[in-house]
Amino acid sequence: MSKYRFIDLFAGCGGLEDGFLQTGRYTDVAAVEWLKPQVNTLVRRLETKWGVKDAKERVMHFDIQREEELFSGWDDSEFGEGKGLDYYVNKAGGIDVIIGGPPCQAYSVAGRVRDEKGMRDDYRNYLFEHYCNVVDRYRPKLFVFENVPGLLSAIPDGTPITKLIRDGFSKIGYDIVDDLKKYAKVNASEFGVPQSRNRMIIIGIRRDCAEDTQEILHRFYEKILPKYKAEKITVEEAIGDLPPILPSFDEESHKKKKVYSLPECNITWHVSRYHSIRDMKIFGMLAEDIASGRCEYTDSKSLSKLYEEQVGSKSPIHRYHVLKKNEPSTTIIAHLYKDGNRFIHYDPKQCRSITPREAARLQSFDDDYDFVGSQGNAYQMIGNAVPPKLAKAVSMAVADLLDELEVN
Repeated sequence: MSKYRFIDLFAGCGGLEDGFLQTGRYTDVAAVEWLKPQVNTLVRRLETKWGVKDAKERVMHFDIQREEELFSGWDDSEFGEGKGLDYYVNKAGGIDVIIGGPPCQAYSVAGRVRDEKGMRDDYRNYLFEHYCNVVDRYRPKLFVFENVPGLLSAIPDGTPITKLIRDGFSKIGYDIVDDLKKYAKVNASEFGVPQSRNRMIIIGIRRDCAEDTQEILHRFYEKILPKYKAEKITVEEAIGDLPPILPSFDEESHKKKKVYSLPECNITWHVSRYHSIRDMKIFGMLAEDIASGRCEYTDSKSLSKLYEEQVGSKSPIHRYHVLKKNEPSTTIIAHLYKDGNRFIHYDPKQCRSITPREAARLQSFDDDYDFVGSQGNAYQMIGNAVPPKLAKAVSMAVADLLDELEVN
């Protein structure tokens, strides 16, 4: 059975790449990421899990916008030295697939609401152009472009971003599916990820690889990818076996910022962030409200009123959400690095938001997936990642498609 070669762009901490490697159907050639904690995390994963001895060189800490150097190599005060993508792609004898997805902040609906200009001036709107240029240079049979559903409604310069993306890939000889909203939008919870997470999985096929690319793309989304769906997993099933982390309301402990028990646990990152006494009491009350079945604080109006009463200021959006233990989690987001108010643990006794390890489990990362950096770094990279279980399902479907294209 063929092993397909890939490179990973905007790799983050490696969730998408890990899913591809889990299948045993792929060989990683190189990855590109410009944030150092994410680079360090992916390097550690490749070295410890996948035995990639030259991971420090193959995972390129570099800015994808500097294309000439990205391809041919660089010697830079900020990014150090690198051989460039050409070296690794030529060494591998070419590649079959390019995977990745530009940062989603510019396309997300939430991001556009928060920004006074609706993210119209954000440079990240056009990072897909660099992805497109890498595809054009190395001409893989397929690419996998992952992003948020907000992509469908983003119009940064008067032209829908989906049209710019479609036209950009079409000009270099690649087709994507004709109706992105109908076909390319998937929910990670349908693929064994314990989280409701809608994402766009855009597959592009090089036009000279098939006579009818649209027929193949329709079949990919309607027949091939659904083969890899799995049973839905609840929050409790995902994190319920982790040891509890119990709070202290002692004021002296709070002065030292040490207010939660340290569980006896060999798993990394299962440590709570600090919460004030006020917040701990609110979290416990909200979790108890749901656990008891009273459910007095489950709508936005009552939660906003509670916030005003407890905090003393008004908020246009409700600030609290308790994860329901018998359902998949709500979408894990990078905002977790700022606070965890919308990711409150369902156990009333614990009075806290979720730990990085709990967030990682809800994103379907294995427990041996270690995250390098601060607690804030860990939350941020976990929230921005592609869930490995979703990535594995997509990669299996892509391998099936590549097998077909090779036969034909």
